[in-house]
Amino acid sequence: MAYMLTRIAVDDYDSWKRTFDDGRDSVRATAKGHRILRAVDEPGELFIQVEFPTTDDARHAREALFASGALERVRVKAGPTVAEPAELVEY
Repeated sequence: MAYMLTRIAVDDYDSWKRTFDDGRDSVRATAKGHRILRAVDEPGELFIQVEFPTTDDARHAREALFASGALERVRVKAGPTVAEPAELVEY
């Protein structure tokens, strides 16, 4: 299991979300799922976590994301970064 993590800022969440959903076939074709979190005090600031079965799948998706031009339409604050779980603790 691997993740692609990205932190961005958008002006219009609804418009951005439509574009994000349209990327399912290309960028997230092998994804198992995703999570989008919005900052409470700045709802235009988003944290996106996309889960992939393998690190290679996540790396390919990262390259597809760069090639798509989607990152040019938002303010990238961090990432996209490919990461693997180091620890998972549930309470």
